[in-house]
Amino acid sequence: MKSKFKYILSSCVLALSMTACDINRLPETSISDATFWRSETDLIAANNYLYTFIPGFNNEDVWSDDAIGLTSNSISDGSRLAPSTDGNYTTPYQLIRAANNIVEKAPRAAATTSQAVIDRYLGEARFFRAWGYFSLVQKYGDVPLILKTLDDSSPELTEAASPREKIFDQIYQDLDFAASKLPTMSALGTANYGRISNTAALAFKARVALFEGTRSKFHSYGDYKKHLTLAAAAAKAVIDSRQHSLYANYFNLFQYEGEGFQNKENIIVKQYGVSLTDRVLTHTYYRGTIENGNKNPTKSLVDSYLMSDGLPITKSPLYKAPVKSTDVFTNRDDRLNQTVMKAGDPYIFTKKVFDVAVLVFQKTGFCFRKFSNIDDWNNQASSIDRPILRYAEVLLTYAEAKYELDEAISDADLDLAINPLRTRGKIAKLSNAFVTANGLNMREELRRERRVELAQEGHRYWDLIRWKAAEIELPKPILGNYFFKSEFGTTTTVNLTPDNYILVTAANFRRFDPAKDYLWPLPLNEISLNPNLKQNPNW
Repeated sequence: MKSKFKYILSSCVLALSMTACDINRLPETSISDATFWRSETDLIAANNYLYTFIPGFNNEDVWSDDAIGLTSNSISDGSRLAPSTDGNYTTPYQLIRAANNIVEKAPRAAATTSQAVIDRYLGEARFFRAWGYFSLVQKYGDVPLILKTLDDSSPELTEAASPREKIFDQIYQDLDFAASKLPTMSALGTANYGRISNTAALAFKARVALFEGTRSKFHSYGDYKKHLTLAAAAAKAVIDSRQHSLYANYFNLFQYEGEGFQNKENIIVKQYGVSLTDRVLTHTYYRGTIENGNKNPTKSLVDSYLMSDGLPITKSPLYKAPVKSTDVFTNRDDRLNQTVMKAGDPYIFTKKVFDVAVLVFQKTGFCFRKFSNIDDWNNQASSIDRPILRYAEVLLTYAEAKYELDEAISDADLDLAINPLRTRGKIAKLSNAFVTANGLNMREELRRERRVELAQEGHRYWDLIRWKAAEIELPKPILGNYFFKSEFGTTTTVNLTPDNYILVTAANFRRFDPAKDYLWPLPLNEISLNPNLKQNPNW
């Protein structure tokens, strides 16, 4: 069921799109600042603007080895240059400015509003400020840390970048405040589903701390144990809250059936329109990105799914070389069937099923299945929500943080955090004895579990960055499915490897320079405006 908050938020988006040409303007600026900030209603109106910054559907997976689009991208082919301007840099600062404005002015409502209510909306604002800063430091490293609203004469406009450690400390402070002041998911209820809860703040803190902990460990800087300890503690706090649980049906997680308060797995979501008759905010992710081939799964991703006995395809006696395309899915982790289409799955039009002979769009011979919905395809619009942070990620974060702290993990923690995911995927459980008996590597199996559980959800590129594995994995060729000639046909010309797999992109068209590509280039205009802002190395 669609929430009341979704309707309010959609109306806010519509109002902003009709009245605000300059995104720097806050929603309250059409009203005198002296007459605003007087009630809880004013605080809600100001905070609703922050939710418009929650990212929608995108094709960022093509930066990684999980997916490829119809055309090359400058991140994958190594042709990227330092841009003059970049929304990846400016948009988070617009969010930060809006959040700073609320932090400064929300206390003005004290005459009519209790401190607890004010603190709640301050908690939301500080959550989003943390969100903005993590987005920046994840890409650019050191950036200016601005904690107040600025005007044209503010000296902070030419302030040097703050060290990333200082920025992460501020992110943790903001998220701790948010976690202590925000309501639980249960307290939010159906009417306010979609607003940030206290467990959302904790779950996001776990994501942030895992990123920095593992990045500092594998890139050899800072105190990685500090961050990993925080990651494990924040994830465990979410687990112990009992506010969340895994949704029973993995495929329906990404359909209308998985929406709303009844799904306890979704912690942060990007909400879309109330229905197709309330098209304030919709998307065409399935028709415009998946079905059109702008994000195709790779052989590398498909091969990473285990057999049902819990072993990789290179070790399992269950694996047989496929003789037809559907054999790829036989005796595999059930999440493969729910994430990647096979011949016979519903595809487009009312009754049409997926036909593997679609290489003109599905260049790898594979097609993603999450969020596929024939009704949405026919309507050319969808209001299926995008899950941004799921409870499954919290479990994966807990397990990885615990392992990387001591390079060991107990069977009890595996049963707590990993095996519920494997049970949903209908594969054998993971244990230390299983790893030893089968010559596996625990770190690789934990990373594999993360890759398949979160496939198509925009995590893989950043995982390779923090593990310092991008320089190894990203320059590899992009391969597709085995070329089943009787099914794929000969209408579309394809390149093949000597062992008959579709060669989509050769290795010489894939580049990653470890001397510079682990950080993104700062926009040249920002450096021109601030002489104390220094470009990242080798850009």
